[in-house]
Amino acid sequence: MSFTLPTLDYAYADLEPHIDARTMDIHYNKHHQGYINNLNNAIAGTPLENKTIEEILANVSTASVAVRNNGGGHYNHSLFWKIMSPTGGGQPSGALLSAINSAFGSFDQFKEEFSKAAATRFGSGWAWLIKTNNGLAITSTPNQDNPLMDLPTGQAGLAEVKGTPILGLDVWEHAYYLNYQNRRPDYINAFFNVINWKEVESGL
Repeated sequence: MSFTLPTLDYAYADLEPHIDARTMDIHYNKHHQGYINNLNNAIAGTPLENKTIEEILANVSTASVAVRNNGGGHYNHSLFWKIMSPTGGGQPSGALLSAINSAFGSFDQFKEEFSKAAATRFGSGWAWLIKTNNGLAITSTPNQDNPLMDLPTGQAGLAEVKGTPILGLDVWEHAYYLNYQNRRPDYINAFFNVINWKEVESGL
């Protein structure tokens, strides 16, 4: 199968002023589409061609660097677009809030720990809220890696905890530099104004 760019549920400008339209356009149409094109080229004619992206990532340690980087790029961005909304922000409720309170003590404590994971990820990478067998956890990964990948934990900055991502924040400079320049903490704070908590909760 060939992977394709997922359809957005909102227009490029709908997340403003938190995420600007020009960044959305370039990020979605250039960066994400580029990962998809490279992934499709890397798996063409191989057994991976018939697997889902989750199946590919679950055994990515046996695949090429191109599959790892671009497969991660496709999965990560597909989640990123889904968990943002023009009507997002505020705080979660219901089962998600209960799970956050159980894991972190409070929503404010979760926000502080997640923001720290995003702010302290050196260079390019992602911050994650993930579902594990023991509840929710926060971790981060470099480049386009993610906690689904069958890569050693804690090695070369890889995810310290394995699990299924339900919330991810892209801290590559291309995700925020046009609007925020080097002010990554401002971008991280703005992200909380567009999180679609109902979509995040659906991952529980």
